[in-house]
Amino acid sequence: MALPTTSSPRNPSAPGPPDPAPGPPDPAPGRTSARRRRAAYPSGPGLVLGLAALLPLAFLAVFFVLPVGGMLARGFLPDGRLDLSGVPEVLGRARTLRVLWFTLWSSAAGTAGTLLLGLPTAYVLHRLRFPGRGLLRAVVIMPFVLPTVVVGVMFRSLLSTGGPLGFLGLDGTWVPILLAFVFFNLAVVVRTVGGMWEGLDRRAEESAATLGATPWQVWRTVTLPALAPAVVSAATLVFLFCSTAFGVVLTLGGLRYGTVETEIYLLTTQFLDLQGAAVLSVLQLVAVVVMLTLAARTRRRTEGALKRVGARAAARRPRREDAAALAVTALAVALVLVPVGTLVVRSLRRGGAWTLENYRMLTDPTSTPVLRVSVTDAVENSLRTAVDATVIAMTLGLIVALVVSRRPRSPGWARAVSLLDGAFMLPLGISAVTVGFGFLITLDRPPLDLRSSPVLVPIAQAMVALPLVVRTLTPVLRSVDPRQREAAAALGAGPWRAAWTAEAPVLARPLAAATGFAFAVSLGEFGATAFLARPDRPTVPVVIYQLISRPGAENLGMALAASVVLAGLTVAVMAVVERLRVGSVGTF
Repeated sequence: MALPTTSSPRNPSAPGPPDPAPGPPDPAPGRTSARRRRAAYPSGPGLVLGLAALLPLAFLAVFFVLPVGGMLARGFLPDGRLDLSGVPEVLGRARTLRVLWFTLWSSAAGTAGTLLLGLPTAYVLHRLRFPGRGLLRAVVIMPFVLPTVVVGVMFRSLLSTGGPLGFLGLDGTWVPILLAFVFFNLAVVVRTVGGMWEGLDRRAEESAATLGATPWQVWRTVTLPALAPAVVSAATLVFLFCSTAFGVVLTLGGLRYGTVETEIYLLTTQFLDLQGAAVLSVLQLVAVVVMLTLAARTRRRTEGALKRVGARAAARRPRREDAAALAVTALAVALVLVPVGTLVVRSLRRGGAWTLENYRMLTDPTSTPVLRVSVTDAVENSLRTAVDATVIAMTLGLIVALVVSRRPRSPGWARAVSLLDGAFMLPLGISAVTVGFGFLITLDRPPLDLRSSPVLVPIAQAMVALPLVVRTLTPVLRSVDPRQREAAAALGAGPWRAAWTAEAPVLARPLAAATGFAFAVSLGEFGATAFLARPDRPTVPVVIYQLISRPGAENLGMALAASVVLAGLTVAVMAVVERLRVGSVGTF
């Protein structure tokens, strides 16, 4: 899941358009009032965008609301009548309570661990200057774009009996899950907090130090209050990603540890307990809506704070007092590189010798009875599906971002825009498993008989990527000074030409970045795809899970090699995105 920044791409120090010169008073104040009343409602491009928003809304209704509603109806309306009698029974199960408790405390612990490593690392990578800083930034960002199944395989290969750290005896415990949470979400804190930290004016800190404050006092009384919105936003997002983790927990937790997400999967696929799955889905949705609401509020505060900062201060060289932060950063980099290195090394080993046999077997579908196609065919399926999903997500996401970035003067229209923005964040709050299973049970009859159609997987992946695209583009569009459009209009440009003149220059690179994000997310999507992928057209994450679910050294070796291939694809995509220098995951 992902890396747009909360910081504005517009140079804060660049001069904006001049304020219009004061003119004579309007001789017709009544006419002015009429113009203001009309301005409160969408008109021109705003009206067209409002009508265009019907397309993504229809997509959301058909491919999100309908499947999720169908899933919940199977659980709560088994005979066509509302039946909530099983809700107390589901919530009172010992297993349900155990799953809820593990989800809560593991997400809290993962959030705390990520903040402890992420805040010093954000400081080092965004406030200090040293050789290789850009490379280290790329290393820290890399885990967030890796498919969750690959992350699970990494830590399994690191801590299993034959792994480098197998002697610690941590395989099969909760520790690998917690480490994977921190590994996966470190980029969220570093980019969200670091992006704001980089833009803070140093003069307040320098003034406090001049007055005799110690470095700790400067941090506690000046820096931390300024960073608080970004820290809270990052913590909320990390908790959200931990509590909804699927591939990582399914790979590392086994039957002993599970979260709400994996429990919904087991109840749906193994026990056919649709009521239990429905109860947990509603519970998860309520919890995530609360977290998204908190994230939205802190995001607005962050955007407001960013508008108040000045030009970015130049990074300085490390000093003696930075030793602790540098040590923590080294630990964070090690947490990223050691699992990745272990995965690559073990994929090249078989029978105690160095070999490329694991990779050669990926091209042979007869090398193991687990697979019906070669992994190279699965890579081709993944790439084709990701391209289709990216086109869908980008088309719809751009429309939504253009609409929600507007700031109507009418309170009614402003609330409508805010509701639209929140509606397209809802896919983050529902299990991908619920959406995938909902597709199967609702889109199985005319006129939407798509259950056997290959288009269903790209649609499901686009639904997962769509919130990321919206959150990548919206802050960029909101950063455009409205006076730029007004100045273009004053020079005679029409409404569309004025909007294009103001927004096109700052939108090109974020569009490319959002495309890369959507493509990477689609490549690694596993939750919904596990339900929808046809046996003869699996994606690479599905193949990896099939391999690690079967015993045998050959299957494990092929899973490791396939994980390296998939990780290489996603990292290559995100390397291009990182060069665009936009964004952070912190805009959710």
